[in-house]
Amino acid sequence: MNNALPMPFLILEGLEKRFGDARVTRGVSLAAEKGEIIALLGPSGSGKTTVLRLVAGFEVPDAGRILVEDEDVTALAPERRRFGMVFQHYALFPHMTAGENVAFGLADGGGRRSAAAAARVAEMLALAGLSGFENRRVTEISGGQQQRVALARALAPSPRVLLLDEPLSNLDPGLRERTRRELKRAIRKVGITTLFVTHEQEEAFELGDRVAVLDGGRLEQVGTPEELFERPATRFVATFIGRSSVLPVVWSGAARFGEGAVWPAVAGAPLEHGAAADLVVRPESVAFAPEPRSDGLPGLVGERRFAGRTAYFRVETAAGELEVLAAPHAARVGDRVLVVPSADGPKPWAFPRGA
Repeated sequence: MNNALPMPFLILEGLEKRFGDARVTRGVSLAAEKGEIIALLGPSGSGKTTVLRLVAGFEVPDAGRILVEDEDVTALAPERRRFGMVFQHYALFPHMTAGENVAFGLADGGGRRSAAAAARVAEMLALAGLSGFENRRVTEISGGQQQRVALARALAPSPRVLLLDEPLSNLDPGLRERTRRELKRAIRKVGITTLFVTHEQEEAFELGDRVAVLDGGRLEQVGTPEELFERPATRFVATFIGRSSVLPVVWSGAARFGEGAVWPAVAGAPLEHGAAADLVVRPESVAFAPEPRSDGLPGLVGERRFAGRTAYFRVETAAGELEVLAAPHAARVGDRVLVVPSADGPKPWAFPRGA
C-alpha cells in the first residue's frame, strides 16, 4: 500500500535570480495545491514580480527549479508551459473586439472563428460576466471590463496555471473592489491554480487562500491572512501586515518599558532575559485606561483620525509614538491619557532589536 502524500501541484524550489550585482530573489521556495490561489505580497523591490516572471518563463533562474504536476518546466519556453498570464496593463489588442482578443489565445491560430473557437470565446466571456460583448472593441469598454477580457483570454486555452501581475492596479478604488469580487468568482469557478502579484494587502487578503510575503528577495512567511496577522514569523511581517507601532523594550518574559510598565507580549523570535527588543503594537492591542494602573504608559494625544464607529489616536509617550484604536470620543487632541494592553485585542509581538 502506497501511503505517500500527493505532490503539490506547483512547486518553486530555491529560486535564485541576479541582475548584475543585484540579488533579486534569494532561495524562494513555495508550494501550491491544485486550485489554490496564492498572493505574492511585498513592497516595491521585494522580488515578487521577478518570481512571477521566473514562473512564467520570461526570466531564467540562476538556481532552483519550477515543477508543475511533478514536471520540471524550469528550462521550458513560456509558450510550452501552458500557463495563462494577465499583465498589469492587460496587453489587449486595441484594434480587435473583445471576442477576437479572447480567440487570439486559442490553439487554432487566433482569431479564426471555427465553431469550437466561437463556443469557447462565448463560454469564457460568460465566465467573465461579459456575455454579449463579443463584438465590442476593447477601446469602447471600461477598465474593469478590459481586465475581465484579459482574464477570459488567459483562460481560453485551458492553462494549467494562471499568473496575474498587479491585475487591478489600473482601476480606481470603487471599480477595483467590484472587479476583485468578480475576478475571484471566475477563478474559483474554473478551479485553476493561481499566483498573483500585488502590493495591496486588502487585495491579497481578499483574493488569496494564502499569502506569500516577500522582502528583499526573501520569502518571509507564507500563511492565511489570519495567520499572518495573528502569528507573524518575522519583525518585517509584523510591521508590514496591518497597522502597527514599534517601541523599544527590555525582554523579561514580558515587555518592560525601562523601569516602568510591563506588558504581556508574544515573542516573535527567541529572546534572552534582559535582551533589548522591539515591541510591535497593533492599534487593536492597546486601549485607554480610565484610571491609574501599574501597567499604564502615560502619553499625550497628538492626533485623531476619525474612522466611522472607531478612531485612530496617535499618542506620544516617553517610550515612543504609538497608535490606539478606540471609540471616536474616547479622547481629544491634547488630552493626557494612560495606554494599557487591551483585554480582548491581540497581544503585541516582541522581536530582537534590529532583527
